[in-house]
Amino acid sequence: MARYTGPVCRLCRRSGEKLFLKGMRCETPKCAEDKRPKPPGQGTSRRRRRFSDRAIQLREKQKARYCYGFLERQFHKTFVLAEKQAGITGENLLVLLERRLDNVVYRLGFADSRPQARQLVRHGHILVNGRRNNVPSSLVKEGDTVKWREGSQKSEYYKQLTQSIESKTVLTWLSLDRQTLTGQVVSLPTPEQIDTHFDGKAVIEYYSR
Repeated sequence: MARYTGPVCRLCRRSGEKLFLKGMRCETPKCAEDKRPKPPGQGTSRRRRRFSDRAIQLREKQKARYCYGFLERQFHKTFVLAEKQAGITGENLLVLLERRLDNVVYRLGFADSRPQARQLVRHGHILVNGRRNNVPSSLVKEGDTVKWREGSQKSEYYKQLTQSIESKTVLTWLSLDRQTLTGQVVSLPTPEQIDTHFDGKAVIEYYSR
């Protein structure tokens, strides 16, 4: 699957806010959004401008894409799937994004960012219900368990994770056994349980035109 391979800090600067695409680095003085608080490109500035409704909708849609690491085609396919489901499209879209395996690995604190979580999944370090799953886009279900492969527990990264996991917060729709590093999907997420950096309503309005 194609993916964005450019500098992710440019995406935060383009959005005008931190999207935490580099994990803990975004909370340090090295964060590019703090060091260079203006959009990328020659001659750009963070001056006050008036944006059209369409521009605002596009910006929010791009933020959603950047946060979850989607290219346009894949993100639009997810929107179409959400639109076909019963209920509110915006909420359906957010739930689909959160149910992705790479996002669940990130939410459980196994990785500091979604790109890092995607790499852990692709390299076969993660088990879902006892079986190896190396597809980051696969959707988890209520009651699924997510844990580390036994062979991966010997890695230096895993040993460091066992020490740092205590300081990480897990969302209420997930549970985590910090001793065995085994997570479980307690229930499907609701919009109230998810912290987002974008306006879901604006995303729906962008695609509905």
